Amino acid sequence: MKIIAIGRNYADHAKELNNPVPTVPVIFMKPDTAVLKDNQPFYHPEFSKDVHHEIELVLKVCKEGKHISEKFAGNYYDEIGLGIDFTARDIQARHKEKGLPWELAKSFDNSAPVSRFLPKTGFEDLYNLTIRLDINGNTVQTGNTRDLLFGFEQLIAFVSQYITLKKGDLIFTGTPPGVGKVAIGDHLAGYLEDVKLLDFHVK
Repeated sequence: MKIIAIGRNYADHAKELNNPVPTVPVIFMKPDTAVLKDNQPFYHPEFSKDVHHEIELVLKVCKEGKHISEKFAGNYYDEIGLGIDFTARDIQARHKEKGLPWELAKSFDNSAPVSRFLPKTGFEDLYNLTIRLDINGNTVQTGNTRDLLFGFEQLIAFVSQYITLKKGDLIFTGTPPGVGKVAIGDHLAGYLEDVKLLDFHVK
């Protein structure tokens, strides 16, 4: 299982970090050791002073495919859920300044909390879904899938031209604006529509 993550897929998030709005998907990856399941606590790493939350809608790939055409891409995922792309922003900034890859900032252990998954058939319109992150009872991020720069089928088709997708792979589809720092003691709750799927603490 691998995690394929999409950067800057909401224009307002790209702008809040002073990044250009992309014209093709921005791809990075996280290893399976980044996955944190079952709402287990997230232990703040000692190597960063500025870990940011980034809530995302996540697709679960249901069968193997490569060179998938966009018109058939919807057949390659059957469940959706929520994930958080924890990012060591201080490390990322240093690496970006030097033109280096982001892996140390994005791919560290437990940097990808993932919720349980729900059948996509249970949602009337996959391009009108609200995702939300609350921290300590206050809403910090809200987004709607209608604002994605690249839709789910576009992402699957694009990624599969380069990387074979396999059953169980996860695609993090991008974060809306409002990213910010987490601290030890924070309580994070993530919602897909009105369903709470993430509910864990930072320790």
